[in-house]
Amino acid sequence: MGERQVERTPWGRFRRDRRAMACLMVLCMELLLVFLLPLVLGAEPNVSDLEAGFWAPPSAEHWLGTDDVGRDLLARLLYGGQISLLIGLSAAVISTAVGVPLGLLAGYRRGSWEFWIMRLSDLVQTFPSVVLVLCLVSLVGASALNIVLVLGLLGWTGIARLVYANTLTVREQEYILAVRALGAGRATILWRNVLPNVVAPVWCSFPMRVGRAILSESSLSFLGFGIRIPQASWGSLIQYASNLTVLTRRPWVWLPPGILLMVTVFCLVGIGDGIRDALDPRANRVIYHHKNP
Repeated sequence: MGERQVERTPWGRFRRDRRAMACLMVLCMELLLVFLLPLVLGAEPNVSDLEAGFWAPPSAEHWLGTDDVGRDLLARLLYGGQISLLIGLSAAVISTAVGVPLGLLAGYRRGSWEFWIMRLSDLVQTFPSVVLVLCLVSLVGASALNIVLVLGLLGWTGIARLVYANTLTVREQEYILAVRALGAGRATILWRNVLPNVVAPVWCSFPMRVGRAILSESSLSFLGFGIRIPQASWGSLIQYASNLTVLTRRPWVWLPPGILLMVTVFCLVGIGDGIRDALDPRANRVIYHHKNP
């Protein structure tokens, strides 16, 4: 019997997770449809078709019908998906870009850095998030850029605390003490030695934070504080369901964005779980496959 040694890398472990791979494939397919299908179809989300009429049911010309002013709902669904996905991704990137450095500084420098950064985190988390977001969006205006900035700058606290807790453990490790004894500067230690060892949980939580930002934007748009007409997002399309007539008699208006929103968040959670399992230190082992000579 021959023996072949196979090292299971994080990507290899992720590929073996069928649920995570299925979620990744569905999300990639959704991204391709949302960003490429409008170009193929030549969809116009803000053009009214007066011949089709208002609240027209699905037809060969308008696959999802039209809205209250005759605009094609499929076009608005696709362009709304672009806005929702970009807002979710951008807000998560901003939260990560702010939270990771602050968590590193608080955990490594300690002292006044730790006190002020953690107290600022406590202050932000003291306010109800929904109320705080609503107030800030109302003050700065309900544009896509403002929503991204508000969601991104308010979402750093969880990431900062996560990095802070891991940095407290890593900073006392022997290899950090050795690098410090060799005279390496703080910036070098943080960038080359501490960050690579504390960032794994951030990667695990990143897809979930994208999903949370998408849900937050959808909630704002549903309540009328988010994306404004003529722009569309999945949340603003679901807002049509607040009309009882649309809710009961025209499910094709609000059901597709609701399904896409649910599928997107579910896939992001599945991908996050897959990344968590792939980066699990307990899985960093070498396995052996036996094969006949």
